[in-house]
Amino acid sequence: MQPALPLPLSTPNRNLVRLTFVRGITWTGFLIAIIVGIELLDFNLDLPAVIAVIVAMGIINIVSWWRLSRPRDVSHHEYLLHLLLDVIGLTLLFYFTGGATNPFITYYLVPVTIAAATLPWLHAWILALTAMASYSALMVIYHPVPQLGSHYASNINLHVLGMWLNFFLSAGLVTFFIYKMAHALRSRDQALSRTREAALRNEQVLAVATQAAGTAHELGTPLSTMAVVLAEMKQELEPDDPLLEDIQLLRQQVDTCKERLRHLVDSADRRRMAEPEVHDAEAWLKAVISRWLVLRPDVTHRFEATKRRGQPKLMVDATLNQALTNLLNNAADAKPDHIEIRLDWTTDLVIIDIRDHGPGIPMAIADQLGETFVSTKSKGLGIGLFLTHATINRFGGGVSLYNHPDGGTLTEVTLPRCG
Repeated sequence: MQPALPLPLSTPNRNLVRLTFVRGITWTGFLIAIIVGIELLDFNLDLPAVIAVIVAMGIINIVSWWRLSRPRDVSHHEYLLHLLLDVIGLTLLFYFTGGATNPFITYYLVPVTIAAATLPWLHAWILALTAMASYSALMVIYHPVPQLGSHYASNINLHVLGMWLNFFLSAGLVTFFIYKMAHALRSRDQALSRTREAALRNEQVLAVATQAAGTAHELGTPLSTMAVVLAEMKQELEPDDPLLEDIQLLRQQVDTCKERLRHLVDSADRRRMAEPEVHDAEAWLKAVISRWLVLRPDVTHRFEATKRRGQPKLMVDATLNQALTNLLNNAADAKPDHIEIRLDWTTDLVIIDIRDHGPGIPMAIADQLGETFVSTKSKGLGIGLFLTHATINRFGGGVSLYNHPDGGTLTEVTLPRCG
């Protein structure tokens, strides 16, 4: 058995990897700057406190690398916590090295920019406001370093005050505009991804339709040959021959197959010109279930419709009928007993829930169902569920499959409501 492939890193996980690299480089640089300041510039620093801050940040970086080896995804809250730890570490370091007079204090903009580019709106502003508050506190509370100049609350150096105002302006603009630009890029990437997926799905649907048309054409000849052979065999048998009944049954099945092929071609021709029709959702769903029960007499089911004012309308055609029948068949194949069908609606959507009491969906293929030819059945090809997804998506709806907490599979179909 081949070993399982490692799971790909999610975007927050990758961002945390990059942050650990940035943190390692930054604090190594700060350590070098402090050594140079002490040895060459004779800085008067509280060296044990400064070293303790740098060692603490190094430990945090080691813990971050260990955290990344865990299989759990990094959440936005956790990533914000890492950035807040960086801001706290910077604040402590600047507190012991001159406060707002430290020329490196504008490094606060680095975590602020990272948060604006990678985190949601609220998280980005939490970090920006934390950095602003820390900078403001360092204007008056710090251990002075004579070589960097000094100022007091009663006599603030105008250069340092200008740096503080510049930081506030820069942090606000960075948080606002970088977030907006990053959000626009993420939205564009998501739109491109959806477009690519839709194009790929359409290509697959077209390939299936082409194969189906070719197969329907090719099946006509062998079915006609079988009909001729069965007719000749019937003529050669005596009226009381026990095989006569079997031959008649086979001939009926051949005629049924030919009729279905003719119906397939005729329906395709009609649907090219047909427009979807508006139907009452409950009446349409009951009609689909009634036709389905003729095909699956072994099924026991319970239908329930939400009791509230107003009956929703749907745009439907024959392809949507077949799509819903496919989902009902999947539920019946899982377990034909006690299938629950429920109709609900909101202001904009009509929701159809189909629940079976079968074995459920294997987690290994849950995310792939409907996107590619993947089936939960031992003899299935996955084409039915794929075409069902494509059809319902064409109507502006969607299909979601869940493992129900009480066992079985819950299939949720959402369709846009008319009017």
